[in-house]
Amino acid sequence: MQQVQKYKNKKAYFQYELNEVLVAGIQLKGTEIKSIRDGKVSFTDAFCQIDNGEMWVKGLHISEYVLGTCNNHDPKRDRKLLLSKREIRQWQRKVNEKGFTIIPVSLFIDENGRAKLEIALARGKKQFDKRESIKKKDIQRDMERQ
Repeated sequence: MQQVQKYKNKKAYFQYELNEVLVAGIQLKGTEIKSIRDGKVSFTDAFCQIDNGEMWVKGLHISEYVLGTCNNHDPKRDRKLLLSKREIRQWQRKVNEKGFTIIPVSLFIDENGRAKLEIALARGKKQFDKRESIKKKDIQRDMERQ
């Protein structure tokens, strides 16, 4: 069995309160999957958006493949997420009604060698919530030291 590689969006857990999580396939070009396997992924400023009944991830930076030729991909291009129409409609309703946003939480390669993106329905934290998260993390770290 192949080991699963996983890359996390660490800032998502700090800046957002995650409510619902879903795993989606992601449509990639040939050199993008090779860059993901090399660990060249950055989640800075990445978010998901629904356009014309399709969900897209925007701002996800996958670096160009070092050994790629002139057919290399654009690192910041929009990538389509592979979800069913029913799932997209459900999340569209929640985003419109309650003021949530959809953010990518992690990117991993499954046992079959396919890239999957874990997305979450999230609400932004206030400043005092962030301070509370820092405090909990410090307490946890102190308990582990003892």
